[in-house]
Amino acid sequence: MSSPPFTFGTAPLAPVDGRPRAVAGWLLVCCALVFAMIVVGGVTRLTHSGLSITEWQPIVGTLPPLSAADWEATFAKYRATPEYQLVNHGMSLAEFKGIFWWEYFHRLLGRLIGVVFFVPLAWFALRRAIPSGYGWKLVGIFVLGGLQGAMGWYMVMSGLVDDPRVSQFRLTAHLLLAVVIFGAMLWVAFSLLAPVRSTLVDARARSARRLAFGVVALILLMIATGGFVAGIRAGFAYNTFPLMNGHVVPPEIMTIEPWWRNFFYNMATVQFDHRLVAYVLAVAVPALWWQLRRASAVPARARTGATLLVAMLAIQIGLGIATLLLVVPLSLAALHQAGAVAVFALALNVAHALR
Repeated sequence: MSSPPFTFGTAPLAPVDGRPRAVAGWLLVCCALVFAMIVVGGVTRLTHSGLSITEWQPIVGTLPPLSAADWEATFAKYRATPEYQLVNHGMSLAEFKGIFWWEYFHRLLGRLIGVVFFVPLAWFALRRAIPSGYGWKLVGIFVLGGLQGAMGWYMVMSGLVDDPRVSQFRLTAHLLLAVVIFGAMLWVAFSLLAPVRSTLVDARARSARRLAFGVVALILLMIATGGFVAGIRAGFAYNTFPLMNGHVVPPEIMTIEPWWRNFFYNMATVQFDHRLVAYVLAVAVPALWWQLRRASAVPARARTGATLLVAMLAIQIGLGIATLLLVVPLSLAALHQAGAVAVFALALNVAHALR
């Protein structure tokens, strides 16, 4: 008896097996584009380019200014913003173009990701190539992508008012949603390429599995704290290591009232939190590696992945320290943001191998 067809709701679209490798390959391409999007988004923030385009036009905005009159009109809109009036007053048109192109490329890449995701999704659905159980997951990822575009504009709107800086809450939400979309696509791709789940009979292996998922959660927390560091520009303060201006715990850490605001508005607290999560990961990731080395009947993919994760975390911590000591140079800061996503991807790989 043949297997029942895969369905989107009630309409049969693909056999149970579908074309898992082709779908996984497409998702990995999308992951690469989202990775690039996150890095370009970091550069856009670091070059203060994010507020250079003052309108959200998903279709019309695909074309940049094409004439001198178009450039003057676009620049005039920027000159009306608080960022120009309070931060970049007197900026020339040539200087404006320098920040415009970063934000334009960032938005264009977002549109490209939408097309690269939707068109193959529709093609796979029409060809009945989506494996059983994955249709709604892919639709859910597409919906998240649409929400991410709206979140990006919601973030930009916060910087077009009196304070010429985007909200650190919206910036962090925008970053985290991008990482979640990246992670969701990567997890689905892993599941298509390695559909067999691990059977862990060893107690150490089961403990390692719990720790692996805990590490993934910690990395997401690290990325969130990094978003707040970026949002309030806390990386430009306390540019010493391992101490923070001579202190393990800076005395300014809880000086804002009410107390909870320190975790989102206080540069000392926000940077301390980011460092603290990095310290916890510096212990948890080697512990995960050690548990996997001692456990029996653990997939080789998990052991290899843990070794790569330890190495990448060491690189990422080194990048973070260098970025801090050199007061956030553009190249190192962009590499540090890319490194965070790489660490997340490697941790997700280990967790998936142990699922």
